Amino acid sequence: MLGVLGTPTTPVRRRDARSERPNFGDGNLGGGLQRAAGRRMAGQIYRPNSPGFAVYVHWPFCQSKCPYCDFNSHVRAQAIDEERFVSAFRSELIHRASLTKGRTVSSIFFGGGTPSLMKPGTVAGILDAIAANWSVDKACEVTLEANPTSVEANRFTGYRRAGVNRVSLGVQAMNDADLKALGRLHTAAEAMKAVGIAASIFERYSFDLIYARPRQTPAAWRAELTDALTRVREHMSLYQLTIEPDTMFERLRDAGKLAVPTPEQCRDLWDVTQDVMNKAGLPAYELSNHARPGAESRHNLIYWRYGEYVGVGPGAHGRIATPKGRRAHSTESHPEMWLTVVETEGHGLVEDELLSSEEQGDEFLLMGLRLVEGIEPTQFEALSRRMLDHSRVTSLVRDGMVEMTPGGRLRVSAAGFPLLDMVVADLAA
Repeated sequence: MLGVLGTPTTPVRRRDARSERPNFGDGNLGGGLQRAAGRRMAGQIYRPNSPGFAVYVHWPFCQSKCPYCDFNSHVRAQAIDEERFVSAFRSELIHRASLTKGRTVSSIFFGGGTPSLMKPGTVAGILDAIAANWSVDKACEVTLEANPTSVEANRFTGYRRAGVNRVSLGVQAMNDADLKALGRLHTAAEAMKAVGIAASIFERYSFDLIYARPRQTPAAWRAELTDALTRVREHMSLYQLTIEPDTMFERLRDAGKLAVPTPEQCRDLWDVTQDVMNKAGLPAYELSNHARPGAESRHNLIYWRYGEYVGVGPGAHGRIATPKGRRAHSTESHPEMWLTVVETEGHGLVEDELLSSEEQGDEFLLMGLRLVEGIEPTQFEALSRRMLDHSRVTSLVRDGMVEMTPGGRLRVSAAGFPLLDMVVADLAA
């Protein structure tokens, strides 16, 4: 899939703000987070020029492996020792806090895998550990990814009490035939029931759909999106299916058993997506994410605006700022090995690398140009210690691929977004 952020199990990956005041827990669970964060002031919004500091928590377990998925996710026949994992998460959080003193957490994201397989008490324990190690912003966004099965949906009240104030549901398709083809375990009816439960418990929720599915037509996708919009408040993530290396879909495609849309068909589906979402008042604010103005995912904006984040859990990634530049972190990816390493060493880091100026500049371009708002060229220059090539920028402007805003920001144009990889590669060369 394209850029599924919110889950930095690779450096570049997935996911809203209502004016009502979210509840950070009712005191039964997650009390540490409630005490640290309090309650958000009504109408408080995220400031565009302040990327913030985020904590990503990776829960690596799933009930089954989807055939398109290349994330660090694992299926286990035996029950997971959640108490042992919470203890390891506490150790990792203590370690990362020692590297990021003085930060205030503005977003927390539970990604996976399938975080909604965790017990609410496990989520509460991790949130308490975060609050014990950093200051927590009063407007902190706490998101949990969930699969829309009835069993997991019934846990939503517990997650709300733990301190979660936003859920992101992996619906993926709204008909049973396509759900089965995608390897999903839920039905369309179960998914819509879960969305309804989320809407009744959380002021903020989002759900994902995948398009460019085998044999999907523009007319069918338009009808599906129109139906989905009757069930969403203010945020949706719409990912174009891509065939990732070392997935079941890649093997099926290579064996001639999976028909994938042509680039022209994918472009038609992209155009339908933009048309339907723009008319509904949820324009794209990022390549694959749509929201009403002011309802964007705060967590993902931290990534795309090249803010700081720490990642804990098997295969998690992070980026932190130091006086010498940004450092790239990654942890041991195998869950049981991660546990052993954390219990032995106090953390699971297997990579702690100082990024070069060129690498920082490239990452800034790759992330920032995904956003409709674009980037500040001066920020690129400060990170990369070089100027953008004026002739390349001029050529791309002339070709209608990028544009300069009146405020001096460089952004990819509507025509350029379907060719984003090419545009970024040209600018970074």
